[in-house]
Order: sequence, then C-alpha cells, then structure tokens
Amino acid sequence: MGLREPLLEDHSIPHLFARLTSDAREVAQAEIALAKAKAGDMVSRYRAAAIYFVVAGVLALAALIALLVGLILALATLIGPGLATLAVVGITLAVAGGLGYAGSVRLSR
Repeated sequence: MGLREPLLEDHSIPHLFARLTSDAREVAQAEIALAKAKAGDMVSRYRAAAIYFVVAGVLALAALIALLVGLILALATLIGPGLATLAVVGITLAVAGGLGYAGSVRLSR
C-alpha cells in the first residue's frame, strides 16, 4: 500500500470504480494480515503460559510426593514403616477418591 495521487475530477467512473475495488482489496488483505498476526501472538503467549503451568504442576507433584514420604518417615517411628505406609497411602487414596467423586458429581449436573 502506498500513497496515491489525489483524486482529480477528470477521472472517469470506471476508473474510480476500479480504484475503489483495488483499495477495498488492499484493506481486506491488510485486515487479514493483522488478524493472522494477532492470532499468532495469542498462540505464542498461550504456549508459553502452558509451559509454565506444566512445570508448576510437575514441581507441585514432586513437593506432594516429598511431603508424603516425609509423613511416612515421621509416622514410621511411631507405628512402624509398614503401618505408616499403609496409613499414608490409604488416606491419600481416600482423599483422591473423594475428589474424583466430587468431580464426577459436578460433571453429571
């Protein structure tokens, strides 16, 4: 797109109509290019955010595992390693089951 000469009064109607359609085509192409650029920018921002969310989830899972192992080790001194493992795993599975059930109830509404 560039600057065009000012509209002169001696142009014919067919010439003006051709110029109008050409300008409209250029505007449409520019709008399409702008929409593509905006979509590309949005995709790259969401991709970066998704990577951060995945890393945060992995780190949170690692922290939860460390917490559960620490809980087993702490309880092992009181009730023995077998019972401590059974207690921590049982409670963790009960919590997971309750959360799973709550999620399925929300989906069935």
